[in-house]
Amino acid sequence: MRKISAALTFSIATLAIGFLVGACGDTSTPNGTTNNGSTATPAASTTTSSAKGLKIGSLLPTTGDLASVGQQMLGSVPLLVDTVNACGGVNGESVNLVQVDDQTDPKAGAAGMTKLATLDKVAGVVGSFASSVSSAAVSIATPNKVMLVSPGSTSPVFTEKAQKGDFQGFWARTAPPDTYQALALAQLANKKGFKRVSTVVINNDYGVGFEKAFVQTFEKLGGTIVNKGKPVRYDPKAQTFDTEAAAAFAGNPDAVLAVLYAETGSLFLKAAYQQGVAKGVQILLTDGVKSPTFPEQVGKGSDGKYILTGAIGTVPGSDGKALEAFNNLWKDKKGGAPGEYAPQAWDAAALLTLAAQAAKENTGVGVASKIREVANGPGTEVTDVCEGLKLLKAGQDINYQGASGNVDVDANGDVVGVYDVWTVEDDGKIKVIDKVTPK
Repeated sequence: MRKISAALTFSIATLAIGFLVGACGDTSTPNGTTNNGSTATPAASTTTSSAKGLKIGSLLPTTGDLASVGQQMLGSVPLLVDTVNACGGVNGESVNLVQVDDQTDPKAGAAGMTKLATLDKVAGVVGSFASSVSSAAVSIATPNKVMLVSPGSTSPVFTEKAQKGDFQGFWARTAPPDTYQALALAQLANKKGFKRVSTVVINNDYGVGFEKAFVQTFEKLGGTIVNKGKPVRYDPKAQTFDTEAAAAFAGNPDAVLAVLYAETGSLFLKAAYQQGVAKGVQILLTDGVKSPTFPEQVGKGSDGKYILTGAIGTVPGSDGKALEAFNNLWKDKKGGAPGEYAPQAWDAAALLTLAAQAAKENTGVGVASKIREVANGPGTEVTDVCEGLKLLKAGQDINYQGASGNVDVDANGDVVGVYDVWTVEDDGKIKVIDKVTPK
């Protein structure tokens, strides 16, 4: 498993302070484009000018391996901040937002988190998305007493560390851990009659944690993991995948569980197609690649059909009481529909603001002390963040019901969610075809 120790992460991040413009503020290549080919944009910006009020940050990937998913959630945090400021702000002042691109990279994420904690002095941060980046960031957020709420880091490692007290209450997430998603996907594979499954995963906290949970559940259901003795785990920095593709599809599996990120995952699946090893084998995917552009990234075969046609996967869904209102607000302000993890990002930012109001102070310590209280109740159920702030100002207790779900945050910072089952159709479009709740 590729990890960066807390000490090394902090050293990297501290050194990065001196060149944050290079590490976080400028993700451009020499020709002035980002790593994914789009025009470079500033990675840090403030949405409001007041210096007195609650200050929060976002640490999300607009570039790098998860940019295609990260950009779908990017608009949620400023939309929440604008909504809150329009109804009076928090503790009598406007909320300030500082946005940082973590580049889907633990080093850049550590540098960005250090900037947010020590220079911007935020009380809370929405981020990150990649579990490896959040691992780097939380080791900096915790000693600096900044509340970190991830809308999408799903590795079970965070549960284990929280149980040990590593985060001191300064960690939570609005997307459920992969122990639940792996359970849901294993149950789905079993339901569809797959008896022999192989696995291939990105070699980081997300991939390896998912693999472990899936293997345990699938075997309990009577299935066989074909390559259990020789798991295929690929380097996140890899550029070629011929060896990994051959290994993952060896042994005649009924299906292959592929826990991937979009850029590297598309290369892996192309390699499997070109070798001919994927023919007749069901591809099982996860949230790391669920974006409208992914089937196009993988491409078409010689027959003109999308290589990914018929693939199925899971992704944390949204079934919260506030979802309809959130979708309508998004359509009104931005047009269209919000993308993956946008409801989770909205809820993460909402919890930060509500907790600060409940604490009656704009500090990380105050937010951390109240975040579970406003998420879980007891108190009046509210779906509207402005209504929640109004009740809290009046000294009443609330139980926030989010867009992604009820966001009941437990002692380890975890929530339990529902999962959408999705597939790739003949035209390359992704369609949600079912929902599954892990049992």
